[in-house]
Amino acid sequence: MTDNSEKLNEPRARDLASDTPLIKPKKQSLVSSLWSSFLAGVVVAAPTGITIALVYWFVTGPMAKLDTFVKRTLPDGGSTIETVLQVLPGVGVFLAFVALVLLGALAKNFIGRSFIHAGERLFESVPVVRSLYGFFKNVFETALRQSDRSFKEVALIEYPRAGAWVMAFVVGDAKGEVKEQLNDQGEQLTALFVPTVPNPTSGFLLFMPRKDLRVLSMSVEEAAKVVFSLGLVVPEYADAPDAVKKLEALAGAAKKEPLRKRLFKVGKS
Repeated sequence: MTDNSEKLNEPRARDLASDTPLIKPKKQSLVSSLWSSFLAGVVVAAPTGITIALVYWFVTGPMAKLDTFVKRTLPDGGSTIETVLQVLPGVGVFLAFVALVLLGALAKNFIGRSFIHAGERLFESVPVVRSLYGFFKNVFETALRQSDRSFKEVALIEYPRAGAWVMAFVVGDAKGEVKEQLNDQGEQLTALFVPTVPNPTSGFLLFMPRKDLRVLSMSVEEAAKVVFSLGLVVPEYADAPDAVKKLEALAGAAKKEPLRKRLFKVGKS
């Protein structure tokens, strides 16, 4: 009887021995545990706090001043509607939004564009105002225009030497004189922006053939996170074989699950 019980317990003992690590991890001290928890708390609290502070500053600062300015421009005849408009918060911001929408709609037709061009010529006739107006016009047109100038893809290129790879944003196809002068470099000459890390507001503008690019599947937003974090934040990626294996594992687990549980899940959902 004893021999049989020992034989039955032998596989279990082997399993326990195989699960036991050969080298036990060093137990974390109280100070290091507190420091690790502190850093985890900073990671959670800092983005939330900064976001709330910026939103609060924007709502109580620029938006509040805009609301007050628009309300002061409204006529105050003493009627009930005018009194409500003066007291109700956010009315000035809403009216400013409506005015900008109407101005944009006016700028899209021929008559509105003619008036806007006349105003631009007036600004351009004044020496100092001309420079300021031209600068801010270029800034806002570049920032708000949704055209071929926006980033389309993310790619890896060999830069600054062969064997060294950097992440670049695909701007679009090369155009104009650049394309004409570099037409001997092959077809589909592409304009690329290589950002500096961790400050992507500066970088280098490169022109390379499309065939030299290794286009990535990640989005522009995900690539920007990689640049900001010095490569510490990398989006999850699963290649085709791994995705097939995961689907096969899920299908196998679903088949092994009892029919009664699957019907209960379906009925519950």
